[in-house]
Formats: sequence, C-alpha cells, structure tokens
Amino acid sequence: MNIFKKYNLPVVLLMLSLIINACDSGTGQEEPTGNSGELHIAVAAGLRFALEEIGQVFEAENDIKVVFQFGSSGNLSQQISSGAPIDLFLSANQNFIEGLVAEGIILEESVADFTMGRIVLAVNKQTGLVVQALEDLLDDDITYISIANPSHAPYGMAAKEALENKGLWHKLEDKLVYGETVTQAMQYVQTGNASAGIIALSSANMPEIDYILVDDSLHSPLIHTLGVVGRSERQELVSEFIDFINSPRGSAIMEEYGFYQTGLGGDSP
Repeated sequence: MNIFKKYNLPVVLLMLSLIINACDSGTGQEEPTGNSGELHIAVAAGLRFALEEIGQVFEAENDIKVVFQFGSSGNLSQQISSGAPIDLFLSANQNFIEGLVAEGIILEESVADFTMGRIVLAVNKQTGLVVQALEDLLDDDITYISIANPSHAPYGMAAKEALENKGLWHKLEDKLVYGETVTQAMQYVQTGNASAGIIALSSANMPEIDYILVDDSLHSPLIHTLGVVGRSERQELVSEFIDFINSPRGSAIMEEYGFYQTGLGGDSP
C-alpha cells in the first residue's frame, strides 16, 4: 500500500517527526556547544550597576546572552541551594559561598575573591543636610535612615557593624528602615523617603545624593567572592566570563563604580 494514498502529506510528515523524536529521546539533552545560549548569573545587589555594564560588553563580544539575577547575597544563596538555574554566583560575603560549597553545590576549586566594596554615608540633597560623620545621624532633622537588611545583605551587615562600633546602633535603631537589598536602600535616599542612609559606594553616584566614605576600619572588609555552580552545563563559558571580570577592561569598569581588585594589589578608594 502506498502510504501517501492512505494518509495526506501533512499527516505523514507529522508521523515521521514523531518517529525521529522517539529515536532521539534516549540520548538525553544535547550539551550546549559554542558560545550560543544564555549564561545565568546570580549577583549581589551592590554589584548591580558594574555587572550590568560588564555584561553588556561581554554580550557584544560573544554570541551569548547574559541573564543576571540580582538580590541580597543571603537570599540568592537560598535560591541556589533550592535549585535555581544559576551558573555563577557573585556574592558580597564569602560565608554564603562557603555554605554552598559545604552543600556540594558550588565547586570548591572555583571559589575566588575578586573585588572589594565600600559603604558610604549618604543624604538626599534636597534635605539640605550636611553629614561629616556617622554621629551626625543623631540630628533630629534626620527622621529615617536606610540600610540594607543586615539579616541577609552584606552591605547592611557592614552598616550595622559600623554603627555598633561607634556606639550608635541602639541610639539610631528607631530611625532605621531596611531595604531588601542595598540597591533598595539607595533608592530610599534617592527618592527622599529616607533623608539619609548607609549604602554601597557603587550605587551612590546619583544626582540626588551627596555622600562621604565610611571609615572601613569600622566594619569587616566587604570582600566579594565568586563560585561556579557545579550543576552548570556552561562551565567553560563561566570561566570566560570570570576571566573578563578580572581582565584590565573588566577591572577598569569595576573601578569606575568604586570597587578594587583584591587579587591585583589595588588600593582601596
């Protein structure tokens, strides 16, 4: 019997397609090849603006889409632990990376410190306030002070530590408002919802904001650490992205946003 007489041509083509797919089903998912596809990277919020620029440059020079997921390091760590499809984790606190290494999720040999951040004391320009030191936050004219939530955001942890070391934490606690991330804490100052804040240097360069550096001896170093997720199928591409961050071009972008490379002998801002 001629199959083309019993069935019309579209039906035959559909049957052939199903047969071919059935034959291929036992081979498993095809491994990504070349530089095509997407690279999924979880990034601490304080790195957002620098990494977005780095990602744009990397995308322009490689046949790949970089998809960032920004958040607090603690929350991102929990998401990765729960199986989020992430290839690379850039954390603002090494402890979150080490926790994932202990769980067998991050490859221990991939862990590396790659940059260091700073916190600043910021005010909204429209308030007319001038702050020269953390003690100035006691001013009655400052009603709300924004910081990132210190329970899971490293920049918030550093802000809390600096205030504690100055003996100010309990005196200012009633004024504090928490951002889910350090970027959100910055936005509270930027919009005037908080007249002052302790935020990341990397996000403080806004027209609405004046700021001064917080003495980095008042808190633990904000060392940013990266680690490759072991289940990633794009580890070669991840390595290329890491190399780009640490390249002279990547380092120059990081420095523009107030970071410096701990492994390259850079000096703190």
